Order: sequence, then C-alpha cells, then structure tokens
Amino acid sequence: MSDPMIELRGVTKRYGDVLANDNVTLKIQRGELMTLLGPSGCGKTTALRCITGHNVPDEGEVWIEGRNVTSVPTHKRELGMVFQNFALFPHMTVFDNVEFPLMIRRMDKRERRERVMEALRLIRMEQYEKHYPREVSGGQQQRVGLARALVYRPKVLLLDEPLSNLDAKLREEMRFEIRDLIDRLGITAVYVTHDQAEALALSDRVAVMSAGHIEQVGTPDEIYDYPQSRFVADFIGLSDFVEAAVISLDSAGEMVTVQAKGLEILISGRRNMSPGQSVLLFVRPNDVELLPASSEAGTNVFLGEVEKMTYLGDRNDYRIVLGDGLRLRVQTDGKVRFNECERVKVYLPPALCRVILE
Repeated sequence: MSDPMIELRGVTKRYGDVLANDNVTLKIQRGELMTLLGPSGCGKTTALRCITGHNVPDEGEVWIEGRNVTSVPTHKRELGMVFQNFALFPHMTVFDNVEFPLMIRRMDKRERRERVMEALRLIRMEQYEKHYPREVSGGQQQRVGLARALVYRPKVLLLDEPLSNLDAKLREEMRFEIRDLIDRLGITAVYVTHDQAEALALSDRVAVMSAGHIEQVGTPDEIYDYPQSRFVADFIGLSDFVEAAVISLDSAGEMVTVQAKGLEILISGRRNMSPGQSVLLFVRPNDVELLPASSEAGTNVFLGEVEKMTYLGDRNDYRIVLGDGLRLRVQTDGKVRFNECERVKVYLPPALCRVILE
C-alpha cells in the first residue's frame, strides 16, 4: 500500500476532563474516501478538527502527504472544507461565494473567473452564478459549498455532516452526487457522519468511533458483515444478539454448535473457540428466514411464535419468541405476512450466524 495521504499518530485531545480523542491512530490513503462514523460525542469531529488544524492535539501527531503538520496553521494545510450549515455569505451571489477563497489568496481576476466557472460547471450550477443563496434550494446551496471548497484545488476535501440539514430524499440524492464528484476529481476525502447508511453508501473505508477511540476500520462490507465488537454490530445495521455457550466444534473448527435458551444452533466458527466457552452470537434480522409452521424440520429450523408484527411498507418487522424465551427480531419482504400469535418456523442460516469475541 502506498504512503498515506493523511495519518493520525496516537492523537489525544482533551476538553477539560473530557477525553474527546484517546490515542487515535488512522491512515487515510491517497484518493480514498474515508468516513469517520459514530454517535454524537464519539470524537469524530474532534479528529477531523485535528486534521484541519482547528484543534491542536494534546498528544500525538498529524501528518499530511508525508509532512508533520501538527503545528501548521489551518490556512497552510491546503484543505477544502464543507460544513453542516453551508456557511454561505447571504449578501454575496453564488459566483462571489465560490470566488471568495481565491480572492483572499490574491489570485489574478481572470484566473479567478476561470476557476469559479469551472467549479460551477462541475456541480452543474453555472446558470446560477448571479443568484443569491436565498434564491436557490438547500441542495443547491450545498453544491455551492462544495464548489467553494474545491475551487482552489485542495489536496484533501473534508466534510463535516454536510447533509444533515437536508430532507431525507435530498440527502440520499446528494450522497451519490458527492461520491461521483470525488471519483471524477480523484481527490482524497474525509467524511464525518452519524448516519450509517450514508457511510456504507459513500465510503471506500469506514472508521467506526466510540467514546473517543476507533473501534474498527474496514470497507463497508467488512464493517457490516464482520463487526469486531458488539458496539460495531449494534451501531451498523440491525442485529439480534444471543448469549450462548459452545457445545462442540467440527474437526476443522469451521462450524460450531452452541446452546442458547434450550436451542442447539449451528454457526460459523472462529479460531480459538473451545467447548464450554461463553460466546455472543449475532445475526442480522434480514438474514433470518420465516417459514410456515407446517414446514419440514432441519438444521437450525426452530418452532416459534409471532409476538408482534409491524408493517413497514417494503418489509415486515417481526418479534419472534423461540425455545425457552429467546426473542429475535426478523425482517422479511412484504410478499408473505404472518400474524401475531401465529406459530411459525425460523431458519437461522449457519453461515450468517456469527460470533463476536470481546
């Protein structure tokens, strides 16, 4: 792998007694979109502000393009920034807002004009150059914010919850526009969000943060399919968690039988598991299959009862009770519907039932 474009080396940042970043170490490769994902207060914006230079770490270092910039001021780091609140000047036109970073850099007027129009064409808003922010939509204002961040061709684009002020449909549209724009420019980007769907849709890699530290770094499918902690499994998507005990392993250790609430469940194994060991099993609700009660028995097929059913339009959400009180959440498409108090059979696919060893 090539030298990282950005590197956080043991970054620690405190606000009084609050430890906002706790020995955060992260490498962001040139040309990738890395998302810092986590709940409010987890330290993701603090980490971003250490990259921008708005925060100086109490411990550790920040490197950009092979240079230690820990003490370098923000305006000398060659970064483009897009904020949550758009931060457009209401008394300036779209053109003037985008031009502003070039003016403060004292760039020649003709070159400024060329750069601004190039940036507006990039976001498909060249026809709005004379409009004021109040005369364009929220999504268009966000595009203007992107153009202003990109107009002076920064090495890195930093985006702090840039879509949180948009409605759900526009937010979904804009996330694809941002991804497309970053791909076309080939620029390195760091994206901060608490929205897991946004992170999975946009990112090359995701760093999931909790309580000031990084829980896991990986591609979206690695984070979703193979979470390394209960926090990650719970935060990314929906999960059913089952406390169980290992009964037996096959000769290769690839498949393991565990017991939970009177049920023997076959699951995917992990190294270093042994009989009698307590484990935490997790399975995604959309990976569980519901079958009519009359279905044939089989491996990991258990009889249960629908405790609650919620209609969600494109899918149905069930709470199912199995065995000696094991409760699972199950989501299926809306084609077949089971009623509350109805007996059903539940199939837990062994390959999709995984263990978290914490």
